[in-house]
Amino acid sequence: MKGEPAVFVETAARLHFGVLDLRGEQGRWFGGVGAAAPSPTLLVSASPAPEVTVAGEPADRAAAFAHTFLAHHHLDGGARVVVHRALPAHAGLGSGTQLALAVGRALAELHGVATTPAGLAIAVSRAQRSAIGTWTFAGGGLVVEGGRRADRDGIGPLIARLPFPPQWRCIVAVPRRPPAISGADEAEALATLPPPPDREVEHVAHLVLMALLPALADSDLATFGRALTAIQTITGRWFAAVQGGAFAPGPGEELVRRMGEWGAAGVGQSSWGPAVYGIVEGEAAGVRLADRVRGALDRCGGGDVYEGPFRSEGARVWRA
Repeated sequence: MKGEPAVFVETAARLHFGVLDLRGEQGRWFGGVGAAAPSPTLLVSASPAPEVTVAGEPADRAAAFAHTFLAHHHLDGGARVVVHRALPAHAGLGSGTQLALAVGRALAELHGVATTPAGLAIAVSRAQRSAIGTWTFAGGGLVVEGGRRADRDGIGPLIARLPFPPQWRCIVAVPRRPPAISGADEAEALATLPPPPDREVEHVAHLVLMALLPALADSDLATFGRALTAIQTITGRWFAAVQGGAFAPGPGEELVRRMGEWGAAGVGQSSWGPAVYGIVEGEAAGVRLADRVRGALDRCGGGDVYEGPFRSEGARVWRA
């Protein structure tokens, strides 16, 4: 209805900590571990309108997600969608999924449609592979998702969510470099990868269940960091044939190594990169590491650095 307050949705970039299985031998594909980054964040709004119009960038993608959501729910009319702040595209931060979910959630609020995280992802045609972005949109902390079933459509179910200690700090660096692969190119690349060794797949699962999650529950950053770095190194090798190594060659690969040398307990690359991250304990340590990373980036082409505690909640939704 004209004059209704606009619905605002703000959501954070997501970090992908590692995939669980590329083989599908247990009847499920992918699965994974991840978390919402401290920042950057995306902000969109939607207000009533007779047809779909979009202001801000990326306008084409936002409009496509809006049309997809409205068609899925057989809704007449449209909305004026404004992308006030976007995430870096094709940087390993889940920009497409977060935009899709934010637009869908804003339209759901506007049209009075009840949603669930899984239903929202399906309505905007996301989570075709990883569901990490869906579950970080829905809530905070570290999330583990169980992978898509091979015999039916749907998204990987949430199988664990644990909060991060507030004193842990995450430093995210996004070097300035060509965009990583995505969409159809990503699907084609995944199809060409050799299956990972059974023993490595089992080792990653063991690290998640018996090291990563218990260490987080105990606020044991040293053990958590060792497990996370090991998971990233092993799963990174599964993608080496496409990305050129366990980590994508370039400034990000160098920063992963440097952050470990500079005191980060756990380090890694999010998805295909170029975004990389390190985790330390304490605000002062976080600021120091962020400053060193920023200086290193300035010397090798530039980029953006974000620092802060992990998010304890999912997307924020309000009317104004």
